[in-house]
Amino acid sequence: MLRDGLDLQPGLKVGLFGGSFNPAHDGHAHVAETAMRRLGLDRVVWLVSPQNPLKSSDETAPLPERMASARRAAALAATGPTMVVSDFETRAGTRWTVDTLRAITARHPGVDFVWVMGSDNMATFHLWRGWTDIMRMMPVAVVARPGSLLDSRTAPAAARFSAAHLPSEKARLLPGMPAPAWTYLTAPLNHRSSTALRREAAGNR
Repeated sequence: MLRDGLDLQPGLKVGLFGGSFNPAHDGHAHVAETAMRRLGLDRVVWLVSPQNPLKSSDETAPLPERMASARRAAALAATGPTMVVSDFETRAGTRWTVDTLRAITARHPGVDFVWVMGSDNMATFHLWRGWTDIMRMMPVAVVARPGSLLDSRTAPAAARFSAAHLPSEKARLLPGMPAPAWTYLTAPLNHRSSTALRREAAGNR
């Protein structure tokens, strides 16, 4: 039996925030905190992927390092049990987000899950395996990130599911809504990025 380390009781409203977090930073914390506050979530689970299938393994730090950076970033967003950093994908043996979400929802029936992502991911969401299945599996919250606001609003995923869009002023209704349903959340932008941090670290060596 898989022990995922997640204490998620039926009725909880939980955001699932996945990524390589290579490394995690305060921009990630901004996305998680915005989603939690605007959607009225009880938890945000940071799902640290073992290896992003769309990225080269050469540029991805070992999982323990990325888990540690995610814990540091999550601590910037909130203290206590509201931010949870998990290696669920490694434990479950899943590689693609769609399979991870199927596994986690099967293990935690009765939890109102929302998939949370930055607008930079929404811009390329249509390239993900099973992206339409993800949209139909659980509600989705897209949080604005610098440099991708226009691209994400005009993304193929936004056009495909335009009828399922929920105005941001009704965002608190999103958890528990039948999928497909998604909303776009704006907030003061945080310009930190993992790419910039990796370049900075390489320059300091």
